[in-house]
Amino acid sequence: MKNIKENNSKEKILNSAIKLFATNGFDGTSIRDICKDAGVNVCMISYYFGGKKELYQGIIDDLIEKQTGFAKTFLDLDKAPEEYPLEERKKLLLKILDKVVDFFYSNISKDLITILLKEQQNGNAIERSPVLKYLRKLVASLFSETYCEREIIFKTLFILSQINSPRILSGFSLRLLGQDDFIQEDIKIIKKNVKLYVESLFKEAGIA
Repeated sequence: MKNIKENNSKEKILNSAIKLFATNGFDGTSIRDICKDAGVNVCMISYYFGGKKELYQGIIDDLIEKQTGFAKTFLDLDKAPEEYPLEERKKLLLKILDKVVDFFYSNISKDLITILLKEQQNGNAIERSPVLKYLRKLVASLFSETYCEREIIFKTLFILSQINSPRILSGFSLRLLGQDDFIQEDIKIIKKNVKLYVESLFKEAGIA
């Protein structure tokens, strides 16, 4: 019972911090503001995180932890991509992207996107994500390039942009759709277009 209560308090703090950091920025948000919004005692921040900087970092850490836990339900992160035959690697890439769409559109709030857009300037946050590192390695193995090649960095970036651009440009996409959020039909269309894009890359590279 105690662990459940503690986990709930930590989750409340993270949710309030995401909302307030996104709305008011890091400097415009105080620990007291977060605690008031979360309905917890100020000492809980110190207990779970230490301070405001650590809490901000905790938002990113929590996302990476959830992302990694989700990936482990369908992916062996310890098995190198090149250990799979080519056809299996192609299917694996499409499967990962399909699952990433599910995760991105069900676990990433508008406020969290705002924070992630600011955090993208910190390359360490991206490098610390086992899922994104694995995806890049898989793309490299498929297109016979090394992990650090410029071509692979851009290919991975463009593949991911097929997934995240509708949400990042939500003011444009949702306005045209006349909706406040994405519905299941939209998710299906996004998945279909991601698949078509990746298959076009396979065809262009002669591995279709």
